[in-house]
Amino acid sequence: MEITLVTLKNGGTAAIGKGEQSGGSPGPKLEEEVLRPPTGQLNDAAKEGTPRRSGRNRAGRSEGRGGRPLPELPEAVRQQPPGQEEDEGETNSNLGMSEGEGLGPSALHHQRVLINISGLRFETQLGTLAQFPDTLLGDPAKRLHYFDPLRNEYFFDRNRPSFDGILYYYQSGGRLRRPVNVSLDVFADEIRFYQLGDEAMERFREDEGFIKEEEKPLPRNEFQRQVWLIFEYPESSGSARGIAIVSVLVILISIITFCLETLPEFRDERELFRHPQLPKQPPVHPQGANASQGGGRDLHLLPQGPTMAAMVPRTLADPFFIVETTCVVWFTFELLVRFFACPSKAEFSRNIMNIIDVVAIFPYFITLGTELAEQQPGGAGGGGSSNGQQAMSLAILRVIRLVRVFRIFKLSRHSKGLQILGKTLQASMRELGLLIFFLFIGVILFSSAVYFAEADNHETHFSSIPDAFWWAVVTMTTVGYGDMRPVTVGGKIVGSLCAIAGVLTIALPVPVIVSNFNYFYHRETDNEESTFLIQTLVSQHKPVLLLMSTSLCISGCDVNSVI
Repeated sequence: MEITLVTLKNGGTAAIGKGEQSGGSPGPKLEEEVLRPPTGQLNDAAKEGTPRRSGRNRAGRSEGRGGRPLPELPEAVRQQPPGQEEDEGETNSNLGMSEGEGLGPSALHHQRVLINISGLRFETQLGTLAQFPDTLLGDPAKRLHYFDPLRNEYFFDRNRPSFDGILYYYQSGGRLRRPVNVSLDVFADEIRFYQLGDEAMERFREDEGFIKEEEKPLPRNEFQRQVWLIFEYPESSGSARGIAIVSVLVILISIITFCLETLPEFRDERELFRHPQLPKQPPVHPQGANASQGGGRDLHLLPQGPTMAAMVPRTLADPFFIVETTCVVWFTFELLVRFFACPSKAEFSRNIMNIIDVVAIFPYFITLGTELAEQQPGGAGGGGSSNGQQAMSLAILRVIRLVRVFRIFKLSRHSKGLQILGKTLQASMRELGLLIFFLFIGVILFSSAVYFAEADNHETHFSSIPDAFWWAVVTMTTVGYGDMRPVTVGGKIVGSLCAIAGVLTIALPVPVIVSNFNYFYHRETDNEESTFLIQTLVSQHKPVLLLMSTSLCISGCDVNSVI
């Protein structure tokens, strides 16, 4: 048999074979071995652009040697997908169908298709691929470009291990699983190539633990939008970075001032005069006694120096008060600007960081109001009831001023490390609860045991079970201050068991917390340099800030098209 390759107009080839039998009988008719791609029903555009093949010329054939009739060569040969009937009902050589018999929907659904991925062949059914007609393999017109008519298969020069997950996507009806021996970036590139869609890419990124793209609402007004970006997103512009640097410096100055003003050399003496210790009544000496030994010995107990009325005005001129006022003015200005420029007042009021901002500046205004009230006439009057009220107000004022320490949490707005720590604690609440529960059980158990073990000893440090709670906590956390310790043999045995149990109790939940910290830490640091901001509009012309990352934008997103 002689085989001749005929080049088709669409770039493919067709094999034309001819042969003869011995004995003078007519040889087999010329067979047109047309290789047809299993592409299913092509759309109209694909049909019109594909040359059609004429049927066999059954009349007027020319004769060859020995009187054998030879058909004329076809004028054009076209690639025809399975399931599409030929014009004259000829036999389909690929499927072995008889003349006049076409492919129905059921036969087309179960027809097999061969896919070659860099030399590794996969075989599936057309119905499996047709479940997702918008993908590369599910669209007959798209996959036609990769058909090899000589081998009757589709050829893709792509990553071979990745196709296991791609084919499973079609077979499972949309579940995408990355093979363990394929890296994330390679599999993401294969998802883009096979055009599985944005939804499949989004599910893949969520399953792999990628940060989901966040859309942050922006104010509709242009001026408010720019102000909001400057004060809320330090990475949005150079001016925003400048504002962030100033804010961090003011926070640090405020914290340093809060600590320095408690030093003995800087401590305000007003607190002593607000609640002075009442001197003991000097002993009554008889007339003629040595008055210098009696009254003179107790004169130092009386208040000396300036009076309280003279100390109050000096408070407003105190350097620490001036620095504190400057810091609070900046905090108040920043809070008010962000409040009036925010896109949603309700969301702004519920934000935990904004609540911390309010709490950080709240003590200053209470302190200022107290100082101004004391300057009013009669505000510093004496008397027993007045001293009691001053003592109460001083205690409340100290508690309120203690709240100033929460200003350190304002740094979390500008610190990735504090944000990672907060996310870690939030994700590890269950483990932290278990840790506290285990410690609680251990404290109750070992404090009771050490109390009864030391009960018969007169030199015991444990007067009661609640008094032993402190020792149990210090021992289980392996701190060991040494202020309370067992002295008997039984107490020392209980203390040893308490220390061992504490080590085991803390060691069990801690690895989970550390694992969460490592997860959030690497997720933030790996994408810190590649993070960028895109300001865009959603469907209803609602301004949003789309937080994206180049390493996370693995769905092939085009920044220009997003903008």
